[in-house]
Amino acid sequence: MSDATKLPGQKTGFVEKVFLEHPASVDESFWEHFRFAMTFAFWLALAASAAFVHALAPALCKTTGSDIIRKLHARIVNRALH
Repeated sequence: MSDATKLPGQKTGFVEKVFLEHPASVDESFWEHFRFAMTFAFWLALAASAAFVHALAPALCKTTGSDIIRKLHARIVNRALH
């Protein structure tokens, strides 16, 4: 429930505050936001793994981590514009 649809004096419930408020603020449902965040987490984990491999063997994964981070940054910037 958005602030516009709340009755005066009505408090925000725990479920709304924890699970619905932020997704609504970026114009997404809970499940749309969940999917976006989980996809983002997957790519961040992959970038971290590539950085770890690169730390052990500098000849491997030279730009993989930074390439992924650049793509994720572009997704965030483009998402904010819509």
